[in-house]
Amino acid sequence: MDADPARMLLMDAAIGGDARAFERLAEQHRTMIWSVCLRITGNTYDAEDALQDTLLAAWRGIGRFRRDSSFGTWIYRIAANAALAIIRARRSTDEISEAFAPERDFAEKLADADLVQRTMKSIPEDLRVALILRELCDFTYEQVAEYQGVGLATVKTRINRARHAFEQALTTGIL
Repeated sequence: MDADPARMLLMDAAIGGDARAFERLAEQHRTMIWSVCLRITGNTYDAEDALQDTLLAAWRGIGRFRRDSSFGTWIYRIAANAALAIIRARRSTDEISEAFAPERDFAEKLADADLVQRTMKSIPEDLRVALILRELCDFTYEQVAEYQGVGLATVKTRINRARHAFEQALTTGIL
């Protein structure tokens, strides 16, 4: 939950329909939203679509935000749902495209990001989403369990398996 008084005023204004207040709140989380979308979808094109879908869905649903959690947690959940919806739509229409892969002559940081992205894509979806929600979005195990509709033990197993698969893929170079 957001305890910062300035953020609470922004939240009140956004819930009341103030588009600028919503924009300021969303901008504070934009990098993390983008990261969630990119990690789940696996490519920049789908991540851009998921980001736009997230912002639109959040704006449309801001009046229903109950403040049970922080704004960040709420919007990251919307981002994860938007990214998963794009993946599922792509699968259902057989429009699976190759992930964006930066050329090797880019900066070292981009090469590392590419390796992480490809490694994440190699992990099964349910494990990958659990790991992203836990590590990137700071969801508690309970929140991940609720989001995925599974028990707490299943979430812990998924995250453990995802971490192991990630480590294996990086150390063996099998991607």
